[in-house]
Amino acid sequence: MKKILLTLLIFTALSVTSEKSFAQSQFANGDKLLNVGINLGGTYGGGGVGVGASYEQGIHDFISVGGQLDFVHWGYGGGIYSYGWSYNFISIGARGSYHYGKHFLTVDKLDLYAGPAIGYRIASSSYDGVGYDAYGSGVFFGAFAGARYYFKPAMGVFGEVGYNASPLKVGITFKF
Repeated sequence: MKKILLTLLIFTALSVTSEKSFAQSQFANGDKLLNVGINLGGTYGGGGVGVGASYEQGIHDFISVGGQLDFVHWGYGGGIYSYGWSYNFISIGARGSYHYGKHFLTVDKLDLYAGPAIGYRIASSSYDGVGYDAYGSGVFFGAFAGARYYFKPAMGVFGEVGYNASPLKVGITFKF
């Protein structure tokens, strides 16, 4: 009976400690964050869908830096004139985030952040299958705001809005 009671006491203590650290784990110095998701809406205001990933590492209690890689495709065609366009954008960049949720909002498991991005965007397009460079490749500057909600200590969901690879990104996030 004493062994069962001692085991229960240890389990309870570990559970409370684990839950408390999980509840306070919005963002901390040294955190490594990986977002993987889909991009909704296209570059330069077009429609489209794509995929992307970003990685950041905490360098301060409120600041993280990292990189991102995104692919977005959008196109249209047909209609009465039977022509079509296809656009592809690959964005490779650096990003930084300021995790401001800790300052004024203490919602457990929620990480609010915003920041800038800078990188290189590779653009390609075609008109009825013929290569045509409508936008051109080059340096891009972006800004974003986002939120991560952790339903497990190292896993959650995220959403970002702004002018970056696409107007809206949603997906899954990992913290390690």
